[in-house]
Amino acid sequence: MVVIKNNIIYDENKELGADIYYPNDTTSDTKILIFWHGGGWLRGDKKDVKKVGVDFANAGFMTFIPNYSLAPANHFPAAHDDALHFVEWLLNSDYTDHDDIKNIVQIGASVGGTMALYVAGKYGFPTVTWSGPVEYANWIKQHQDVKASPQAKQDFGITDPAQIRASFYKYFTLAYAGSDKADVLQKLDAQSYDFSKLGKLMMLNSTDELTPLSTTLDFIKFLAKENHGVQLLVIPGHGHAMDYSQDYIDESLDFLYQTIKRQKQ
Repeated sequence: MVVIKNNIIYDENKELGADIYYPNDTTSDTKILIFWHGGGWLRGDKKDVKKVGVDFANAGFMTFIPNYSLAPANHFPAAHDDALHFVEWLLNSDYTDHDDIKNIVQIGASVGGTMALYVAGKYGFPTVTWSGPVEYANWIKQHQDVKASPQAKQDFGITDPAQIRASFYKYFTLAYAGSDKADVLQKLDAQSYDFSKLGKLMMLNSTDELTPLSTTLDFIKFLAKENHGVQLLVIPGHGHAMDYSQDYIDESLDFLYQTIKRQKQ
């Protein structure tokens, strides 16, 4: 039976906490999984993804699901900074041993995947992203005519799914960036992150969804030029992140299991 500890505070100033899911048998060899929820940096909460927390714990991972600062009250890099702060807190907490940095893996959904990439570049944690957006500056430049809205159908009468997705993509990007200036958006681009310590990475993306597959492919090319390997799983359809999570959780965990196994060899 999974045991859950709710809202363990990791940042007292911001009152940010994490939920912890303990597997049935927890030992010093138990691996740790950090799950970053999505929501466009606008919404979403750790309690909303309780099911995957239980799933990960049932798979044998001691699972941490932290909350982080949200826009529009908080702009980039607030959530990114929270992610690093959480990892630092975790590594210095009683929940980890001194060498547990080698026992931590990550999964991030949507913009949670973007943050997981940011953390992976600095810590080397094996990482899986579910539809993590990676491009902002160039995308905004190429979509000047798109009207930003969290609900384009209601606000503008738009019925085309692709246009609705584009409207939301622009909305959450500008809301978190706090600016439409190219230099600010470029700092948000995943290609601007420090990937000097990037380890094993798997990326999932649907063929026609909120996160454009073309941007994911461009990002993979960028990593390849830096001699980083990436495993890509392209999923048919329009599903974004949590839409397909239950169908592909096994593939995600298998990737992490195999990575952990190789690290032991």
